[in-house]
Amino acid sequence: MFFLGYTYSMSAQTVNNFTTLAGALVGLYGRNVQVAQTDRLSSGGTSKAYGLHLTNGAHIFMKANARKNAGFFTAEAACLAAIASTGKIGTPEVLCTGTDPGEQEGYSFLLLEYVESYSPINSYWETFGHELAELHNSDCSGFVREGKYGFIQDNYIGAAEQTNNARNSWVDFYRDCRLAPQFRKASRCFSGTMQSRITKLLERLDSYIVEPDRPSLLHGDLWSGNVICGPEGKVFLIDPASYCGCNEADIAMTQLFGGFPEEFYRAYNEVKPQEPGYESRRDMYNLYHLLNHLNLFGAAYLEPVCSIVDEYV
Repeated sequence: MFFLGYTYSMSAQTVNNFTTLAGALVGLYGRNVQVAQTDRLSSGGTSKAYGLHLTNGAHIFMKANARKNAGFFTAEAACLAAIASTGKIGTPEVLCTGTDPGEQEGYSFLLLEYVESYSPINSYWETFGHELAELHNSDCSGFVREGKYGFIQDNYIGAAEQTNNARNSWVDFYRDCRLAPQFRKASRCFSGTMQSRITKLLERLDSYIVEPDRPSLLHGDLWSGNVICGPEGKVFLIDPASYCGCNEADIAMTQLFGGFPEEFYRAYNEVKPQEPGYESRRDMYNLYHLLNHLNLFGAAYLEPVCSIVDEYV
């Protein structure tokens, strides 16, 4: 029996989990459908990427990782399904998740719609700005249990675990579930003086960020590498680390590694106007991502992290 019988539901989205890749293809497409050709694709993440050509003519995308890392893909599937359920912006359709005994230790996988690359439409960045703002304006209350901020399950930011315990306060959520866990992981990197400043920063966080009018469903890792041009020459979002939070966290991330064109921000603000003082909060939101990079990739990110702590404390 290939199908585990395990599903999870999210706003009418259901993702099936299978115990073999062959069983997944049968479950999706029917008997006798197999992989006819496998293309290895470039991937900037922690997983391997493949294009699968099937014997029924279908072309799908597969991400694969160690079997023990199956949680990467159930979490990513939940994020993609959440974004898709809003109907506001493009993202690949989730087909299923699963594991396969394979050879030796086996592997885990995520099957997605294969999104062909297209040339962007003339209004590509303006359309992207409008659609992201509409995503952020969508009701996201169905994605958090017993609170306003968080997500229905924990997930990952890159290869790092991301806690999404529900909170009714954005300040509490950002302190308890974003900054504090990363500072704890990186504690060996900081001097005693810097540790004292970090403690003050966390204690005074409500002085540096504000409670938004409403929570927004975020992509969570919104840099240029997670944005592709898909069908109709419009944006498709990939590799999300979603949760319900303050929209400014997504916008700040777009500006961390070079930024998007000005027409994107102008269009975004037409739909969801920027709150006063955003520039003073931007570095506080990007502190989370720099801490994550410090913990994942090492000391090259220590100076910018300490610089931001000094900026606020």
